[in-house]
Amino acid sequence: MDYSTLKFAGLPVLAWVPLLPLLGALINLTLGRRFARTTVHTIAIGSVAAACGLSMWLVFGLLWAAFKDGRGGTGIAQSVYTWMEVGNFKVELAFRLDTLSAVMILIVTFVGTLIHIYSTGYMAKEPRYAAYFGYLNLFMGAMLTLVLAANLPVMFIGWEGVGLCSFLLIGFWYEREDYATAGRKAFIVNRIGDFAFLLGMFLLFWATKTLDFEQLKGSAVGAAYVQPFWGGERLAAAAAICLFIGACGKSAQLPLFTWLPDAMAGPTPVSALIHAATMVTAGVYMVCRLSFLYSASTTAMIVVATVGLLTALAAAFMAFAQTDLKKVLAYSTVSQLGFMFVAAGTGNWVAAVFHLGTHAFFKACLFLGAGSVMHGMEHGGSVTPGDITTMGGLRKHMPITRITFMISCLAIAGIFPFAGFFSKDEILAGSWGVHPPGWPVWYGKVLWGGLLIAALGTAFYMWRLYFLVFSGNERSEEAKHAHESPASMTMPLVILALLATLAGLIGFPHLTSIKLPSFTHALSSWLAPSVTSTWWNPGADGVNTNVMIAGHSSDATILGLAAVALAVGALGIALAYMFYGRGPSAQVNRLVDGPLASAYEASKAKLWFDEIYDAAIVRPFKVIASGLYTVVDKLIIDTIAVNGSAVVVGLFSRISRLFQNGQVQRYLAGLVIGAALVFFVTDWHTKPTFDYEIVGDRLKLTAQPGAGLLGAATKIRWDVDGDGNADADPATNAPYTSPELFVLLGDTRTRVNLFIDDPITRKTTKVTRVLHLPPAPPAVPNQEGK
Repeated sequence: MDYSTLKFAGLPVLAWVPLLPLLGALINLTLGRRFARTTVHTIAIGSVAAACGLSMWLVFGLLWAAFKDGRGGTGIAQSVYTWMEVGNFKVELAFRLDTLSAVMILIVTFVGTLIHIYSTGYMAKEPRYAAYFGYLNLFMGAMLTLVLAANLPVMFIGWEGVGLCSFLLIGFWYEREDYATAGRKAFIVNRIGDFAFLLGMFLLFWATKTLDFEQLKGSAVGAAYVQPFWGGERLAAAAAICLFIGACGKSAQLPLFTWLPDAMAGPTPVSALIHAATMVTAGVYMVCRLSFLYSASTTAMIVVATVGLLTALAAAFMAFAQTDLKKVLAYSTVSQLGFMFVAAGTGNWVAAVFHLGTHAFFKACLFLGAGSVMHGMEHGGSVTPGDITTMGGLRKHMPITRITFMISCLAIAGIFPFAGFFSKDEILAGSWGVHPPGWPVWYGKVLWGGLLIAALGTAFYMWRLYFLVFSGNERSEEAKHAHESPASMTMPLVILALLATLAGLIGFPHLTSIKLPSFTHALSSWLAPSVTSTWWNPGADGVNTNVMIAGHSSDATILGLAAVALAVGALGIALAYMFYGRGPSAQVNRLVDGPLASAYEASKAKLWFDEIYDAAIVRPFKVIASGLYTVVDKLIIDTIAVNGSAVVVGLFSRISRLFQNGQVQRYLAGLVIGAALVFFVTDWHTKPTFDYEIVGDRLKLTAQPGAGLLGAATKIRWDVDGDGNADADPATNAPYTSPELFVLLGDTRTRVNLFIDDPITRKTTKVTRVLHLPPAPPAVPNQEGK
């Protein structure tokens, strides 16, 4: 069956996946204020749940059947219409469902549905209920457009859409200035990355004349990626790095990560949606989608892996001293995204997607659990919402939230058999064994060691968070009176905790010596048609050869690395228990006030990134903007252009008032004088002519150009031989321009022309006379008549 023609209600069936949430957004944003709250969230949840059901049918019904038959390579492609067409360049508003986008739409729609359900309890008292769910639906529609896009321009629509929605939702409570500022910060920082994303698109189009994913990864344009571009680098490096800068903005990687911790200003379900299922995963997905481009440049891959490693380490360090519940989770997201980019940068695309999926489940559970904690402690007290130093002892008051939160902490710490253990271990093992062409032999070990340190930090700060929230005694009245959240909030927690426990089994490592069910490593086979498994390696003879990205390690190596990763996670939990198991300890205070004071201050200040950006970028730009405002806006535009024109008009008005004095006879005299002047200047003068007379052997010509202003301004030219062209003195080569001219009789014919040029009207008047002259002997012309 040709699935590309499958339609519903006149539209390709793939278009309905993003369209359903977009329709929900349209209804709630335009009519939602008239509806009851139950109607609003029923529309919002129903549209996302319908998109989820449709996605499951498309993946498990259509795509799975094609995959089993060996037709899953290109997936299902459908075009809505031709968006733009210029010459040979054509962009379709087209969608493509393949094995990679299938994983994404299942995660986005399923987790998104749970977050929508959770929001009905968390936002129950929100006055702008319809607007919130409208923006949430819009967010979902934009993300689904991004992941289903068949080309870069359509992906960019979704890319910008999630950026807009993040601004709307992070600053949703815009009445508070700091919340509105957080929304603007997210929007502006992402615009920096988006500019680089556009540059990458333009470079690709310039080299390949196409932006369609299937055409871009085809052999017909593959050779363009390895062509020299600038500084000895390939074009693939320039395009891939520009696109990766865009990914750094969306996925909060160094140096464009600072917006994400501040994004915690938005409602907690929004934080879960941004961190788990939508915006921050967009960058990772884009890099994996363009795996064929990145694998064509060793430089680009090293940049991706290195930035990912530095981000994982920096974010883990910054999370140690944070006391805001959601900000700790935000830095953990930044760090885990760094793990994904290391996997992508080492060509371990399956591990990157695998960790993206498991992270979506346990991070959504953690954020929704954080929201449940904050909701359960809302009693109108004086403590700061989300301040973990005022919590403690909540295990007794919130058992469901506590158990699901603990499961997710075990998963993110990489403890067996939870999902995070398998996905994080696959990234670590892939980093250990990678050795692509052109890389230093030791670089894979450096990546592995750095990620191991980040994993240790992750286990420590996440369990520090758990112990400070749920263990020990209550440290505030709000904590003593905390209560469990309603079922609409706890039910999604249970489902996500279950997935955080079991989802890792689909990516169980390949162990040839152990018999495992076939489903345990199904993900690598499923993603194989959508991601590349080779590097483009140009040899000395200029011929490109494909080199496998990563070989298979032995079972002993895989199990040994897994044991080390497990031990590191357990060590992090043990250290967190030692320092925070019963709440803040005196030992911690001695360390942070003593030998670790500088490190603690640096972690608490987030390595002063905001302060550095403020000093190096924000304040200088403010000075420049202030100077431009003073000089350009106030002086040139306001003072000179606007006020200056007003002064000129006022001056002429005052002068004109001297004449507009109500005396009609003066008006009449002015009209007569003005009419006379116009007539004199433009029309009144005698017609031009010339006279002639014979003086000895010479002919005297005298021009009469006419009277008046026009006549006085004219210029004279003579044609004494009657050929129609102005003549010049043969002795000096100077033109005849004098009103009086003496020429020898032998130099003239019977016809003489006078040309009168008017510089005001730019017209030339020609006067011609036929002369009756006696013959005369030749002589030298003399203008003075001597």
